[in-house]
Amino acid sequence: MAKKVTTTTFMKKKESGEKITAVTSYDFTFAGLAHEAEIDMILVGDSLGMVVQGHPSTIPVTMEEMIYHSKMVARAKPLSLIVADMPFLSYETSVFEAVTNSGLLLKKGFAEAVKLEGGVEVAEKIEAITKAGIPVQAHIGLTPQSVHQMGGFKIQRDEDRIVKDAHAVEEAGAFSVVLEGIPSHIAKRVTSELKIPTIGIGAGIDCDGQILVMHDLLGLNRGHVPKFAKKFANLGDLAVEAFALYAKEVKEGKFPGDEHSY
Repeated sequence: MAKKVTTTTFMKKKESGEKITAVTSYDFTFAGLAHEAEIDMILVGDSLGMVVQGHPSTIPVTMEEMIYHSKMVARAKPLSLIVADMPFLSYETSVFEAVTNSGLLLKKGFAEAVKLEGGVEVAEKIEAITKAGIPVQAHIGLTPQSVHQMGGFKIQRDEDRIVKDAHAVEEAGAFSVVLEGIPSHIAKRVTSELKIPTIGIGAGIDCDGQILVMHDLLGLNRGHVPKFAKKFANLGDLAVEAFALYAKEVKEGKFPGDEHSY
């Protein structure tokens, strides 16, 4: 990656047919590794509520926590575009709060764009945030913050609603849109109809790009792994082996050796 990825880069990639790559990251170390791998976009996702904090959903995550994690990612100075999630109830209640909290993620969290969930119902907020000079990535389909309203993490199949939501967020000014948990044929239609890039997660191969949760991709998640998530490594198993070997050498008096002592 020769230069900084921006929202303009996303548009150029869609126009040229080059796929966009994105992963979640929540700290300095892994953001740096994503940068080294030349990943286009790092999402400081509110998924940290589940994979870092151990909650059953993303709903408990606060603005303060999102700012904290976004700052850690930004300190790695990645060439990847840094997008931070707007947590539950940070934008739904009013346009004023939506703009204010979006600004805090840039001003205090050093994010370069924000992501918020919803379609037609949040179009007004997206428009106001973008008019304030803050790039917005939309997120439609399966929206985790609405898990209770949806009755669980379920595939969304209402094609008319999804298409309307997609066009609404584009018209409101979003520079891209995440399509989560929708059938491939719907994602293909949305991708072909929109001028802005689509980033898929559980939405098939035809999106303009793909995103995965870091813990699923690296095999760090010891719990349920969604069908759409592929393990590209098994770092969880390697970590357990390393911890066990360390404990064994400590108990047997093999560590620290002379080479590790002053």
